[in-house]
Amino acid sequence: MRSRPTTVLLAALAASSLALAGCGSSSPTASSTTSTTAGSSPSTAAPITGSLDVFAAASLTGAFNSAKTTLARANPGLNLTYNFAGSNTLVTQIQQGAPADVFASADTKNMDKLVAAGLVDTPVTFARNKLEIAVAPGNPKHITGLADLAKPGVTVVLEAPGVPAGDYARAVLASQHITVRPKSLETDVKSALVKVTSGEADATVVYVTDVAAAGSAVTGVAVPDSLQPTITYPIAVVKATKNHAAAQAFVDSAVSGAVQKALEAAGFLPPQ
Repeated sequence: MRSRPTTVLLAALAASSLALAGCGSSSPTASSTTSTTAGSSPSTAAPITGSLDVFAAASLTGAFNSAKTTLARANPGLNLTYNFAGSNTLVTQIQQGAPADVFASADTKNMDKLVAAGLVDTPVTFARNKLEIAVAPGNPKHITGLADLAKPGVTVVLEAPGVPAGDYARAVLASQHITVRPKSLETDVKSALVKVTSGEADATVVYVTDVAAAGSAVTGVAVPDSLQPTITYPIAVVKATKNHAAAQAFVDSAVSGAVQKALEAAGFLPPQ
């Protein structure tokens, strides 16, 4: 649920160079501060300081790293560290006590595990995405759609069960009664792409943003909109954080600040 900030501190953070003018996640407890509201205009500003560990889905690597430059310039006292991996891997790490301040997932299923365990504040959607087939440059196997992934002589890799991109891909393939026998099941989208760029596989299914980030190293083959699953990215403050102000500020920025701008530039769809 979107609400106005309850402290002067977060009101100040909302006006910083992070451009935290959007709506963000809110905590289910009265003691936790809530996010800023779109259109708010606090009269004071303060930089974000301290250490901040953000655990984020591998598909967010490019966009979040791009935003880091902007955040560091605007907040020299902020020590921002990322941990990128498959969303399911990150959930396990947080459940085991890894020192995360923010968790950004590539699906709601993995985020819901932490919600159910009471380990995160209320999540908020900050981005959406689409699936795309990634093939070798020039598309030498002439792959034109998902059905071609089942053809003899086409080597395919997918992400392992529990990894959002892999689960999305398997659901779409099953809906079209397409049986693909992958050569391997990778831990995240970046690992799957490496199999294609290295020549170990002819194709994989990742996100359109991954294909864009790979540039000339791969060629993208579109998945029709009629087959696209609903792919939403939720983000939340980890309740064990020791820097709640910075964690909440990052969440807000992912929704409508510097991080959101970096996401849009990377090809992510807005969180509507």
